[in-house]
Order: sequence, then structure tokens, then C-alpha cells
Amino acid sequence: MSKSNKFKAWIGAARLRTLPLSISGILVGSAYAYLLNHFYNITASPFGICDIAGMMPRPIVFPYIIPILALITTLGFQILSNFANDYGDGVKGTDNEDRIGPMRALQSGIISPQEMKRGIIITAVLTLVSAILLIYVSLGIDRLLISLFFLILGIAAIWAAIKYTVGDNAYGYRGLGDVFVFIFFGPVSVIGVFYLIAKSLDWNMIFPSITIGLLSVAVLNLNNMRDMESDKKAGKNTIVVKMGLKKAKLLHYAMIVIALFCSLRLTSKIYYTKYIADGIGKLGIVENENIYWVAFLPLLAFIPLFIHIIKVRRTTSTTLLDPELKKVALSTFFFALLCVVSVWILTL
Repeated sequence: MSKSNKFKAWIGAARLRTLPLSISGILVGSAYAYLLNHFYNITASPFGICDIAGMMPRPIVFPYIIPILALITTLGFQILSNFANDYGDGVKGTDNEDRIGPMRALQSGIISPQEMKRGIIITAVLTLVSAILLIYVSLGIDRLLISLFFLILGIAAIWAAIKYTVGDNAYGYRGLGDVFVFIFFGPVSVIGVFYLIAKSLDWNMIFPSITIGLLSVAVLNLNNMRDMESDKKAGKNTIVVKMGLKKAKLLHYAMIVIALFCSLRLTSKIYYTKYIADGIGKLGIVENENIYWVAFLPLLAFIPLFIHIIKVRRTTSTTLLDPELKKVALSTFFFALLCVVSVWILTL
């Protein structure tokens, strides 16, 4: 086996196409933490009630090292999860000739189970080191209890990444994968990095965390719809296998629609708070009234998602759903990028 083929197999096992989705929550949480950091004299945050007369821009002192470390840590978790998924499905025989989609590393025989297990251990250790460094840089030793809480979250994330398909009690084989994906890709990712940067919580952050969480679950749900027949044969009882394709499609539509409403709730809050604050603060004189519409920019990401819904509704063969995976994942990443862009424009 040539080193070139082995290297390509490891890159394939890392599943680079899944990485943009994994960092979407970090980008969203960091963007809104930046928005909070841009103003002072605010009772709660730019999303809530503020002292309008006293609101003034302040010099930006943004800890960029925190979102950078958060991105590295999250990428580590995702690659770890992909390696573990390849290993778990490979040794259980779930990845076989019935499976639709690209051939996995263990399935191809290029990487042995022992090699993949070593890769999982090395990735887990490096990711844990990155998580500890992130917690230390963000919270130091002054907030010991909170630091311990985030450390436990990091260990839980590593456990969740591995136990999705590995072991006799793998939760991915019992239909619990959707729950864990929602928790770790949504609230843990978005609200977690928001707190590490802002050192405070804002209840409004639940809305973008739900948006990212549901869209991430939608990707998994789509993957499970595609693999429904092969999963059923292998005894992998995903939610799709349990409820059937018709109900799984309805669940898919519902997740995207709810994600849209949660996003609309937050962007509307930002628009009206920023517009009213600047308008009244300047005695009703707003130099560029149209700039505040930028708050709604992230909603553009839902245009390809609703086109996607039409495609899924019309698709009768699960084998044709494979190209839709990339569309949902990239639309979620597009949403995150638009959040960053809208915040950047609003804070100019």
C-alpha cells in the first residue's frame, strides 16, 4: 500500500465536507459575542433593553484567540467523530455494499481497524488538550467551577463523538444520534463560545443555537433517510428507520421551518433594538436608515433550503438524496457566514 493512498484514505476518513457544518455554531456564537462587545452601558445586551441615551460605541477589545481555539477544538471533535463513525460502522458491518455514498476507509481495507483505533486515540488526546487550552485562555483559574463545567462538557463531547457508533451500546444505533447532534452542534457550540468570549449569558442566544442545532440534525436526518434500507438490514435503528420515510420527511421540513422562525426572531430583535437605539440616541436622526436591514441578511441562507425541501418532497428514491446532504450543510455554513457579515456591517 503506497503512502499516497494511505494519506488519501485518512483525509477521506476525516470527511472534510462535514467540517464547515461543525464550525457554523462557533462562527454564530462568536459573531454575536462580538456584537455584545461592541457596546457598553447596556443592561443585558444589544438584544435586550438598553440605556439608549447613554449607549456609545467603545473601542473593540475582542479576544480573537478564543474563537480561534474554539474552531480548532470543534474541528478536532468533528474529525474524531468521523474517525469513530468509520470505525464503529466498519467493524459492525454497517458499511457494506448496500450503503449509498462514498466508500469508507475501513470498508475499503486501506486502513485497518487497529490503525483507525490509534487514530481515534491520538485525535481524542489532541482535541482534549485543545479544549483545556481554550478553557484556560477563556476563564483562567479564577472561575474554577465554571472551568470545570466546561471541561466536563469537553469530555462529554469526546465521549459522544466516540460512542455514536462504537461499542455495544452505541447510541447512534438506538435513534439517539439526533438528540446528541442537536445538543452539541446547537446550544453547546453557540451558547458555549458566546459565554467564553462575553463572560455572560443572554437568553436570546437560544434562538441561533436552535437554528444551528436543527439544521445540523437535518443533515443527519437526510443522511439517515439516504441510508434507511442499509441501516435497517444492519440493525441500526435510527429515527428514520423507526418512523419510516414519509414521517421522516415531515420531520425534516419541520426542522428547517422552525430553524427559520428562530432565526427570524433573533434578527428582528437585533434590527429593532439597533434601529431604536441609534434613532433615539441621535434625536431621531438616522444617517443611513437602510443599514439596519443588514440584521436580516442571514435569512438569505434559507432560500436554498426551501428549494431543497421541494426537491426532497419530490424525491421518491432515497438514493437520490445524497447530493442534498451537501446543500443543507453548505446552507448552514452560509447562514453562519452571513451572521458574521451582518454583525461586521452593523458594528462599522
